[in-house]
Amino acid sequence: QVQLVESGGGLVQPGGSMRLSCAASGSIFNPNVMGWYRQGPGKERDLVAVIMSDGTTDYAEAVKGRFTISRVNAKNTVYLQMNSLKPEDTAVYYCRFSSTYWHPVYWGQGTQVTVSS
Repeated sequence: QVQLVESGGGLVQPGGSMRLSCAASGSIFNPNVMGWYRQGPGKERDLVAVIMSDGTTDYAEAVKGRFTISRVNAKNTVYLQMNSLKPEDTAVYYCRFSSTYWHPVYWGQGTQVTVSS
């Protein structure tokens, strides 16, 4: 199994920045995909950004130009740098891990990000 431990999150004012971290441990398979999803109040869980082992990335349109996903393969860790935060970014953010070639998918416990003045 794979365990995902998230850190970061909290309360931030509009226009502020925050960085989330997620470290994977256990039975790590390569190549793999790590990413971040979020679920706002009354909404479904949606993609924020994903990154492949080779560094290829994909972003949701709503966060392009503001968020940056990165990873350090030696640490099996993925980061999400969030800049120019907006109230609509308020959500529980979940880390996700999956092998490129087989299941299952693993999820972190989620961390609350609240953007409010």
